[in-house]
Amino acid sequence: MTDIPTSLDHGTGSQDPAGASGGVLRALPKISLHDHLDGSLRPDTVVELAALAGHDLPASTGAELARWMTRAGDSGSLVSYLETFEHTLAVLQTADALRRVAREAVEDYVDDGVIHAEVRWAPELHVRRGLTLEGAVEAVQEGLAAGVEAAATEGYEISVGQLLCAMRQNDRSEEIARLVVTRYDPVSAGGILGFDLAGPEAGYPVSSHRAALDLLAENLIPVTLHAGEADGVDSIRDAVVNGRALRLGHGVRIAEDITLTDAPDGDVTIDMGPVATWVRDRSIALEICPESNRQTHATPRWDPPSNLVRVLGPGTAQHPVGFLHRAGFRVVIGPDNRLISGTDISAELGRLVNLHGLTLDDVETLQRNGAQAAFAPLDHRVMLEARITEEFDALRAAGAQLGLGDLLAAEDGAGQ
Repeated sequence: MTDIPTSLDHGTGSQDPAGASGGVLRALPKISLHDHLDGSLRPDTVVELAALAGHDLPASTGAELARWMTRAGDSGSLVSYLETFEHTLAVLQTADALRRVAREAVEDYVDDGVIHAEVRWAPELHVRRGLTLEGAVEAVQEGLAAGVEAAATEGYEISVGQLLCAMRQNDRSEEIARLVVTRYDPVSAGGILGFDLAGPEAGYPVSSHRAALDLLAENLIPVTLHAGEADGVDSIRDAVVNGRALRLGHGVRIAEDITLTDAPDGDVTIDMGPVATWVRDRSIALEICPESNRQTHATPRWDPPSNLVRVLGPGTAQHPVGFLHRAGFRVVIGPDNRLISGTDISAELGRLVNLHGLTLDDVETLQRNGAQAAFAPLDHRVMLEARITEEFDALRAAGAQLGLGDLLAAEDGAGQ
């Protein structure tokens, strides 16, 4: 068992939130490891592509559509949340459309200060109008590469690759795994970096896709798996044991394997279960997406003791992300679906700073976690981590602070 001391800094002590620079969060170098391409389109792009595809939308302008998407996402149900994808998927059935949204995704990453992104999507959902799996993958790679090249011409260095998802409720996981093995390319811009299982979690265990996961393991392909979002600790165990997952998509319900109690001296006593211990001690990354979790109620049965809330901030009562970070888990922060959740990484970090008491040092650790957990080659991960250190140090030297101004600036920029 471990104690959390009550002397943890809320991140507000010597800081002046009212005087904080609103541009700090967007200026910080960031790593994006959990972002779905089909949930992160620009709303104006959806409107334009829908007109070309002859698809009826629930709104006629980009601004109206963005509001509709966010309201639908706020339904509180993962099933309802996923229904919004019917509109985005309907307009992403051609190579030109995929190429465009992939390029625009890179542009939006640049605007958010991202220096490395791994965008995930499910090719099997984009073949309704005759596009092949291979053709879809090629189109996304071309769009990502074009975005990276355009950023470079403007003096901004960003690396972007793709993670191919198989849908766990379907029977194409082995086919998608073979596509990953055939086209695996962790070096080229827009290349395939790894594999994921997405879709409804409960009732569709990782173990039912054993053939695909065995194939990936035999070919030494890195795997991240959605687990611990809409299902509990057993799903996480399945992902790390049968799926050999190096990262967990969300993984937030790992908190259900941890017992917390108020200690008499005002501290908090932590008792880790076996799955939580395994995940933490082996630095299996948790790709946590707090705003998406809030929308879908994909948070654990979570009733933290009062001492923990007092130490870590009011947001701890609703979501364990701040606690998991403080407890030594390799937490990385993702937006999940930028359009549907109306967010981006800067906005996510802003909320963590203001609701969970994270400091500039904490935010840097989260980005270093992302660099270390990325599926890029080791030399590139080392370079990313060095860049993060250098740029955070420069911001500290300039007197950068984090506070309410950053939250407002981050939310103003999200989903644009």
